[in-house]
Parts: sequence; C-alpha cells; structure tokens
Amino acid sequence: MGRVTDYLAVDLGASNGRVLAAAWDGDHFGLREVHRFDNQPVSVMGHLHWDALRLWAEVKAGIARHVATSSRGVGGVGVDSWGVDFALLDRDGNPYHYRDSRTDGVLDHALRQVSRQDLFAATGIQPMQINTIFQLYSMVRAADAQLAAADRLLPFPNLINYWLSGIQAAEITHATTTQCLDVGRQRWATDLLTTLEIPLRILPSLAEPGTVLGPLLPDVGAEVGLRGVAPVVAVGCHDTASAIAAIPGLDEHSAYISSGTWSLMGVELRAPIVSDDALESGFTNEGGVAGTVRLLRNITGLWLVQECRSQWVREGARYTWDQLLGAAEESEPFRSLIDPDDPSFLSPTDMPAAIRNACILSGQPAPDTVGQVIRCCFESLAVRYRATLKDLESLVGSPLERIHVVGGGSQNRLLCQLTADACERPVVAGPVEAAALGNVMVQAIATGELSDISQGRSAVGASVSVERYEPRRGGAWHEGVGRIRSQPEALA
Repeated sequence: MGRVTDYLAVDLGASNGRVLAAAWDGDHFGLREVHRFDNQPVSVMGHLHWDALRLWAEVKAGIARHVATSSRGVGGVGVDSWGVDFALLDRDGNPYHYRDSRTDGVLDHALRQVSRQDLFAATGIQPMQINTIFQLYSMVRAADAQLAAADRLLPFPNLINYWLSGIQAAEITHATTTQCLDVGRQRWATDLLTTLEIPLRILPSLAEPGTVLGPLLPDVGAEVGLRGVAPVVAVGCHDTASAIAAIPGLDEHSAYISSGTWSLMGVELRAPIVSDDALESGFTNEGGVAGTVRLLRNITGLWLVQECRSQWVREGARYTWDQLLGAAEESEPFRSLIDPDDPSFLSPTDMPAAIRNACILSGQPAPDTVGQVIRCCFESLAVRYRATLKDLESLVGSPLERIHVVGGGSQNRLLCQLTADACERPVVAGPVEAAALGNVMVQAIATGELSDISQGRSAVGASVSVERYEPRRGGAWHEGVGRIRSQPEALA
C-alpha cells in the first residue's frame, strides 16, 4: 500500500450534519464518521431560520476532532448540503429555513410577472415556493431592509466554503437549485431576475464542481490544530449532485432515487429537457458533476415518517426504526394511500393527524395504528415512484431497466422491496453514504488522485457493498397510482 490521503467531507443535511473522513489508498475509500450533530431550525419572531453560526462551530469541531485523532494530513475539504437556502452577507441574522412561511402565496404573485413556462424554459427548474428565487422575491415584495443592505448572496454550502477559504463563489450544482441560473448558458438568469426586481449586485461568481477555491484560511487551520496546507474544494455542493456522482454503474438505462428527507428520483443526462411535458409532469433540471444534468422529480420522502416519529415522541411514545418497520410489515397492504406531495404535508404540526385527515377526505379508511400509518407512508412513496418512473421513460424515450437507491433510505429494506415491486424493476440499494463519497471523490479528482468521474465511480464501487432487490409479482400498484391521482390536490 502506498501513500494514504485523508479527505474530509462536510455533509450538511436538513436534519443533521456530519464531518466524515475518507482515507484514499489509491484503490479504495475508507469512510468513517468523525463528528455528527443535529441541524434543527430555530424559530425567531415567528420565522424559521438555520443556526448558521452553530453549524459553523460544529464543522470546525469535526475538523479539529479528525486532526486530533489522525497522524495523516488533510488532502482536501469539501462541503455539500441541501438545496435552495442561502445567506446574505453584510447583515446580521441567520439564513431562513426553506419551510418558513414568508414564501406562502409568493409563487402566485411571481407568476403574474413571469409565466410558469418562461420560468421553466429559462432555468429548467420546476417552480416551487421554497426555491431561492421566490424566497428573494418575497423579500422584494416586503421591501426587506436585509436585502437592500446585502452585498452578496451565497448558497448555504458556499457560505461555509467562504468561511473556510475566504473565497466567495456559488458552485453550479447548488446554484441550479436556486432557480436563478440560466440552464442553457450556465450563467445567472439576469433578465428573469431583473423582471422580478431581484438585485443583480448580490450574485457571486460561479464555480464548476471540482474547483479548488484555495487553501484553508490560516486562522481556521490554527483553530482546528491543522499543520500544513489543506485545499478547500467546491465539490458537487448540492448533496444530491454529490450522491448521484457516487453511484457505481449508473448509466442511460437506469434511474436513481436519492432517498432521505426528500426523495429525488430521476436520470442523468447530457442536456436538460425543458419541454411542456417535463414542466407539466413536475420535473426539474439540476446541475450534475462533470457537465451532466439531473432530470428529476422532487418527492416528499422520509420526511413523512420522520415527522410521524417526532409527533409520537412528543406524545410520550418512543419507537425505534426497527419497531416502526416491523409494525408496517405486519399491517394490511393497500389499506390507505396518500399523495406524498400534498401541500398539507409540507410542514404540519401533527403529521399522523394530517395523514389521517387526507385519507378521510379521499374516502379511505384512516390509518389508526402506528403500523398502518407507516405502511401508508411507504406504499404511497412506492406508488409515487412507479408513476415517476413511467413519466421519466416517456420523457427520455427509452425504457429504464433498474433503479439505484442511495442515501439513508437505501437501508430501509421494506421501502426498497416495495419500490422494486411497485416499479417492476430491480432495485440496487447503496451506497448509504453516497453524498459523502461523491464529495470526497470530486476532491480526489480535483487534486489529481483520480482522473475523472468514471474512474471515481469505479473506485466507489470497489469501496462499498450494495444490495439487490428483485421485484415480486402481485399487488395493486397500478390501481394505487390511480387512487393517488384521483385525490384532491392530486399529482401534477
């Protein structure tokens, strides 16, 4: 074995964050979690914010912990996170959370200024009220003094990159989630932003994934105890971009699901699809690593189950994930189904009650037990995946032969099997830590340890194990799609 290099991945999710270290020996990545911390929104004066300064302290604590426990240097540091949220520099306060109510109704106002079709044609992104462009437009409409005072907008992972390196830049895979980027020309959509009166002065320069921003700032290095120089790399800063980059065997014949709080289901392409069919079917075009485009549908994912469990904890009942899965497996199939993307599930105060109410409104029996609620969530997601797969095949014009599931949801054996059954396709589950592996893989490419994404995916494949689920016959999956689509607030 030759020289071993440690790469650090800062992986910030919408519910928790981690710092992970990947030892690269020239053939394999040996990934280990160094530091984990909660990431919960903070309510201040009726608004939801991210606690950015606490997250920054946790990032430094994770780097310091690695430095203190490893005899090797750091070959690079990269940051990935959820999409759409941002910070405005030269003001006090923390970034807003994308579920904050300030964007309620703003999408309708924006669409009076520019049509949904024009928005999609320019950006390739499906209009959603949580997108950065509508967060900014809500500030324009409110004559927000924070926007007036702002000098620069930085998407959230690029804020951390700035604090690490001193360089202000928006990495492209994350910038595409803002709906402020011109999908065809890979530059800021200045005409669109001007129409919505969003100030162009706040837009930073753009960076391709794999750009070395610069060395870790000396004061940060001193604080974490690092000796020597460590490059800060703008990886695929959107966590889904990093996750998709790390899928071994992903090709034009396969779809993917990045399964976590959200389920991002799509395909990897060389060019965006901005047709009316793509818009009406609810698909979006996000930037990928190595010049690719991720055509995907953004589906409410394990958020449903996470919020159910949180509600039961508030009521004094603590269930392990194994207990929830076991209860779901023992419950009657196809008893109740919901549309996971119904607006009532975006941020309810009581998720199980919201699910029961949706079932009653659609003429179905309300799930009464814990197992029935969880089974309803999983089967509804699988039905949604089935409908999405059919729509993807129609858009790309060819069959998709298998589905790769990555992220935390790839460990959910019941959901993976239900997905295989519903979609009538084999499911290849793993890697679990796809975002972190894609993060360190891009760092290794940027620093010359790997030649390209193809070699990187092969290296990831040599470093992890995956599990395959074969579809089982039977089940009312076709009927399930019809049941969801016939509900109020049905699928687009």
